[in-house]
Amino acid sequence: MTTDRQDKIQPVILSGGAGTRLWPQSRELYPKQLLALLDEYSLLQMTAQRVLDFDRFTAPIVVCNHEHRFIVAEQLREIGVEQAIIMVEPEGRNTAPAAAAAAELALKSDNDAVILILPSDHAIDKPGHLMDAVARGEATARAGGLVAFGIAPDRAETGYGYLHRGELVSGSDGVFHLRRFVEKPDRKTAEELVADGHHLWNAGIFLFSAQRYLSELAQLEPEIAAATSAALREARQDIDFLWLDPDEFSKSPSNSIDYAVMERIDDAFIVETDLGWNDLGSWQSLWQIGPKDENGNVLTGDVIVQGVTRSYIHASGQLVTATGIDNMAVVATGDAVLVVPLERAQDVKSIVERLKTDERPEASVHSRVYRPWGYYQGIDLDTNFQVKRIAVYPGRRLSLQKHAHRAEHWIVVEGTAIVTCDDETFELDKNQSTFIPLGAVHRLENRGPGLLKLIEVQSGDYLGEDDIVRLEDAYGRT
Repeated sequence: MTTDRQDKIQPVILSGGAGTRLWPQSRELYPKQLLALLDEYSLLQMTAQRVLDFDRFTAPIVVCNHEHRFIVAEQLREIGVEQAIIMVEPEGRNTAPAAAAAAELALKSDNDAVILILPSDHAIDKPGHLMDAVARGEATARAGGLVAFGIAPDRAETGYGYLHRGELVSGSDGVFHLRRFVEKPDRKTAEELVADGHHLWNAGIFLFSAQRYLSELAQLEPEIAAATSAALREARQDIDFLWLDPDEFSKSPSNSIDYAVMERIDDAFIVETDLGWNDLGSWQSLWQIGPKDENGNVLTGDVIVQGVTRSYIHASGQLVTATGIDNMAVVATGDAVLVVPLERAQDVKSIVERLKTDERPEASVHSRVYRPWGYYQGIDLDTNFQVKRIAVYPGRRLSLQKHAHRAEHWIVVEGTAIVTCDDETFELDKNQSTFIPLGAVHRLENRGPGLLKLIEVQSGDYLGEDDIVRLEDAYGRT
């Protein structure tokens, strides 16, 4: 049945990437789409803001990794997106399965659903141009066409795929036939593609009928279609999230929308647009679009330079100084420093692979770790003790829990804590402290209007995060 959603477009925001080329800022458990790399908002938030016109779009479906779900929910809440459906992938399977599950979900509300696939980790300086391009491609999508969006290249870029623009569709408003996809080329090929004037960068944005996409997928990739349909059929809904069934979803092959469908059909289309687009695939791309000083440097954070040219230098929480370097990226976080020539910025991915091989936690987690109730950050760690900084969001509380191997000391530095320790519940104000004995059933809660901040000192013979027995939890983690 068709509802009042008719003639609206269903945005689908894909937020499952790891962004390893932007390490050490972007990490597996807090990737680039969740970072505020360009202004005060994260890339995910900026993507959602582009489709907040609910007269034109329905509330978005956001597909994310289960490890990111609470951060995604909190970031959407911060910008006033309360109606989004957050679909949780049990594991990454690339974009084709994610789009399939979202398309089938959209059809449950609108038999004629048209979906707009949006990566969550791209920069778009001209969002109005994107809306104009979507409007130009909408009629083609509603007629059953699968539409890609292409960006006129301003340089020979080897890190992007290309789209070969064919002839104009008769009677259309700037819709062209899409002749072929070109994978990331070598330098010589990229220069030839840019010179011929018929090739555009592939923005990874798609507009199409949900019915048509699923029909093509069933013909071309039946295993993906069957697995994602079953995963949605067996999905479970909790208060905040729609969980795709892990057993069924794991049966899906991993594939992209491009490979699975777009490159294999005869009637794909392309809309050319100028978005001020960048996929932020490396530190070099952030240098390219960033505001530069008189020496061509992009400097963020507490940075002092002398004799530095054409470089990207980022400091998070500490002073970074540099002298006498050119064409370099220097990125410092609380627990890691990266130094790489900008032209070799793509090689950062191999560094992350090395860290994973060596089982280094820096490959996946930051020193600040986010939870649904707030975050904690390690300050000091030694044999049998560690110190953390803890922040609890207003109105949130930790699980009712106990530990088998550690005791905890809590010192409030901002706000008022509501503390449960065994059979007692009491308040702790700023500069007050309490002791949670080993094995005690305890909980921390913030009922105030601002952040609750405290210092936690743990002591015991084992201090791992898995030493938690949750007895009750508001976030479904028991």
